[in-house]
Amino acid sequence: MAKLKDQNINQDALSKAAYSLFDFTKKEKSFLLIICILVSIAGIITPYTYAAMWFGFALAAYSAIANDSIQTIGTFIASNQKQKWYFLWLFMGLIFVGTVTFSWFYYNGDVSYQRLRVDGLDKAPESFVFLQIAAPIVLLVMTRLRMPVSTTFLLLNVFTYKAGTIIGVMQKSFIGYFVAFFLAIMVWYVLEKFVNNYLKGKPGKFWYPLQWVTSGSLWAVWIMQDAANIAVFLPRELNAWEFSAYTGFVFLGLGVLFYMKGDKIQGIVNEKTRVTDVRAATIVDFVYAIILFYFKAYSQMPMSTTWVFIGLLGGRELSIALAKSKKLKKRKARLVRAYRMASNDLIKAGIGLIVSLLLALIINEGIREEVFGYIF
Repeated sequence: MAKLKDQNINQDALSKAAYSLFDFTKKEKSFLLIICILVSIAGIITPYTYAAMWFGFALAAYSAIANDSIQTIGTFIASNQKQKWYFLWLFMGLIFVGTVTFSWFYYNGDVSYQRLRVDGLDKAPESFVFLQIAAPIVLLVMTRLRMPVSTTFLLLNVFTYKAGTIIGVMQKSFIGYFVAFFLAIMVWYVLEKFVNNYLKGKPGKFWYPLQWVTSGSLWAVWIMQDAANIAVFLPRELNAWEFSAYTGFVFLGLGVLFYMKGDKIQGIVNEKTRVTDVRAATIVDFVYAIILFYFKAYSQMPMSTTWVFIGLLGGRELSIALAKSKKLKKRKARLVRAYRMASNDLIKAGIGLIVSLLLALIINEGIREEVFGYIF
């Protein structure tokens, strides 16, 4: 059936990219209106430091969790679609409250598990510039476009006042990507035959509580790594009122996310091979949790969990393609599909990295001087 042309515009006269932009703006009128309102508020509120701090935090909290939901609770949502959304929300929400409460008590008001005490991020912002408040809005747009952008790069880089810290975060994140990619290849190549032979048919009832435990553990470890991305707008030591506001807002934001079943970004998880199967989701979460826990213990330097996650999924897809197809033609087709998925996710994450580096250069004079001094 031929695709109907839009009666209000000559599609043949536009380039493919231009029409895609037109189509996006047409479908996303309400979302773009909200973005315009948020940008306007950000411009008005930036000079008022205390108000800008909480407004930026609120945007960062929702945008970071909405984008990073694919990593930690994406497989959880995908494999529990028949469950009531509020059961899923309460389970993950209470884990969040417990995890950040421990950090707040143990580290004397710090909810980031000391990720914001590294050199270059240890000073809370005393004033804000417009682009710092706008960074979470950029993240919201990228999330709407289903781009797995690193919230660590996009949100932390605009507050980092030392180029060496940005380089350290990048190095740790890239190492995490390659570790996850090659570990996934090895793990799923071995598991694929086991999956084919023993994990057929309807999953046993024990898989569901096992997956909830595994997903909950992964969620807790992720919070230990990425709570810094949300708390970067706030004082490095929160008092009781600030901690309550921080925890309560994120808890309610999680409720909205579960109600919308992960929103647009959830499609990145759903398109992967067998990820809606509770058994496959459990294995993905278990391997991912081990990797994140290792890097948490490795150093206090923040890292991009997004890059680790896309490395894990990319390696998994490649491994399944290698192990599953015995015929050469089918194997080539599956390898091409796996390569396209992995490269597409990597390109989108790379775009987010470039945007974050440009913002960091524009905002921070000290970083500009360091970088230009090194180059010239």
